[in-house]
This record gives sequence, structure tokens and C-alpha cells, in this order.
Amino acid sequence: MTGRGDSGSLPVLPQENGWPRSIIHVDMDAFFASVEVLDNPELAGLPVVVGGTPEGRGVVAAASYEVRRFGVHSAMSAARARRLCPRAVFLPPRPERYAEVSRAVFGVFADYTPLVEPLSIDEAFLDVSGCRRLHGSAVSIGHVIKNRIAAEVGLTASVGIAANKFLAKLASDLEKPDGFVVIAPDEAPALLRGLPIERMWGVGKAAARQLHLHGVRTIGDMLVIPETVLSAKFGVQAARWLALGRGEDDRPVVPAREAKSIGNETTFAEDITDGEHLRGICDLLCDKVAHRLRMQGVVAGTITLKARYADFTTHTRAATPGHPTDSSVEIRGIVHDLLENRLGRRGRALRLLGVTASQLSGPRPRQPGLFDGQGQDDRHRRLDGVLDRVQERFGPLLRRGPGKKADKSRE
Repeated sequence: MTGRGDSGSLPVLPQENGWPRSIIHVDMDAFFASVEVLDNPELAGLPVVVGGTPEGRGVVAAASYEVRRFGVHSAMSAARARRLCPRAVFLPPRPERYAEVSRAVFGVFADYTPLVEPLSIDEAFLDVSGCRRLHGSAVSIGHVIKNRIAAEVGLTASVGIAANKFLAKLASDLEKPDGFVVIAPDEAPALLRGLPIERMWGVGKAAARQLHLHGVRTIGDMLVIPETVLSAKFGVQAARWLALGRGEDDRPVVPAREAKSIGNETTFAEDITDGEHLRGICDLLCDKVAHRLRMQGVVAGTITLKARYADFTTHTRAATPGHPTDSSVEIRGIVHDLLENRLGRRGRALRLLGVTASQLSGPRPRQPGLFDGQGQDDRHRRLDGVLDRVQERFGPLLRRGPGKKADKSRE
């Protein structure tokens, strides 16, 4: 494994000969918080929280590395973040600015490969297997991309390079922030065996605690357990964990234009019971999904809520809107209904929430209302834009979406 260094300090693998594929994972470091520091250098070195309010209302959308040292992380309630770090600087999200910077970053990716799969506004997979003759090795491409982001955008990114998506994402996370790690196929088995089980993609803190009870502390510990035993406790995800633990992952890099669905999910550091907190997290996820739909110029015919309980059982609930949509307002309303009326949670704690938009199609024709553009669709679009701008200026005290059961904790 090769690690941290500038363009001149890392050995360049000879075109990654023998690699089945060359995959790069780029993950911007503390993206929202870093954009705030970029625009206001006086914030450099301070514990910055994006989302929530100094009074403790709302949910943390992003946290700088300075505030993470106090235990603050995304999806945490602002009230707890304030208790953990009383001197934290709380800032309202500026979604339009983050989207602008994200477009600049993804513009750099597009210069090197058409096979770019966005995972969110601030990270993506790139398959450069077919680009090496033109642009050089994946290591060379990774360095150029990292250096261009720093020079042209002004932000740092962590880059991971490997022969598949799991290993590339793992590599980008090993030396954050500002990391650059390459995992060659023949190095992967030994590296994986010694890593803490928490490094496994899809194993959150709650799952790790359960694995610890079975004597599993490292990925290597997990690999010696029979699949039948692991599956009895953790269900279908056990087979996926074992394959990843062996370094096996044949999932392709799927460009956004070919994606069949767009989704975001988050695993909580601690199980959450409070309904308002869960609705606030759903709002964050809905906003991310709706933003990605609009960025890609598509609308969704189905919205799905995914919920995982403390015992690792997972349930999904889906709904079909009256018309395909990319509206944050409409998606929030659908997901609130799924969470509160169709999930059947009955107060049980959750450890994961996810929102997925599927049945994607090109944007539907917009029909004006009876009074020259006053239709509900137009109102929702204007409300999305207006409230985004109001949030930028005045902070996260306003909430988008239906007024019924208003969630005052929205970041």
C-alpha cells in the first residue's frame, strides 16, 4: 500500500498492469465546513458546525475536523453538539454555494473519464480503466485531480485508488484529511485482515458492538466465522460483508445518467428514538436526494424510505407521488408520511435511515395553473428556491414542507 504524499513522493505503479480495473474514489474533506472556511478564512482552525442553531435547534449537517475532536458529527442533534463543544461556531447551510463548488469539482472529474458515479454532492467514484493510455496511470490521474481541486477550487480532497469500489473507498478514508492511498490487489488481503471491523463498509457502531460480542474485532476475525453463523445473526448483509472482507467487489461504476435510482442514507452513531430528531434527519436526506435529482435533470416516480432497527432488521416503505417529482417539498411530505404513518415504528429506536428516488425519467412538462403559473408545482419550485435563499441569509429557522406536525428541529 502506498500512502500520503505529494505528487513527487509516491511511486507510480506501472500502469497498474494486471489490475482488472482502476477505480478512483475522491472524497472532499469536511466539504460544507471547508467551503465556509474557504469563503471566510477567519473561520480557519475554529470548530465549525454547519446546520442547527447556537440555541441547540435542528440537526448537524456537517462538522469541521476541529469540532469532530469533541465528538460532534453529522446527523447529531444541534443540542448535543452544543453540549459537546460549547464554543462551536454554528452556521446556516448554503446549499446553492455548495452546489456551485460541487459543480467545479465534478467538472475536474469529467476531464479524465466519462465514468463518474456521484455518491453525494462531495464524493464520487471514477473508473479510469480505459483512460490510462491517454492520461497515464490511475495514480497519476489521481494526483492530477487532487492537485487541480486544490489549485482551482481551493479545497482539499482525499483520494483512494484500487481495483474495485470497496477498496478505493476504504483507501480514501485511511488517511483523511488530505490523504492519498493506493491499495494494490495483492496487498488487499493482508491489509484487510488487520483492519478494525469498523472499517468495513456498512458496519456502523451498533453492528460493530454486536460483532465484538462474538469476538470479532478485526475483518480477519470475521472471515473465520462460517457464513451460516454470521447470517443467522446479521441476515443477508453477512454474505456481502464476507465478500468485501476478502476484497471482492464487482459492482460497476455507474454514471449518473445511467443510474436507476438516487439515494442517500446515514447510519447513526447511537440508536435514535426521538421522532422530531428522526424527522430532521429525513429532511436532510430528502434535500440531498432532491438536489441530486435536479442536478441530473431527472424526476422520480417512486420514493422509498429505508429504516433499520437496533436489532438490524430492515424495513422499506415506498410511495408513488401523484406525478414524477424533484421537489424537496413534495419528497419531504412523502417521506414524513412513510415514517409516521406507514413504517409502524411504534416508538422503537432506529440505527439507520435512507431515502431513495427511483423510476427516474426526464423532467415532466410543467403545467401552468389556472391563474398564469400559480399551479402547485410552480409554487413548490418557487418555495424551494425562496426558502433556500432565506436559509442562506437568515439561518435554519424556517422549515420547508407541509405544516402538519411541523418539525421545529430542522437545520
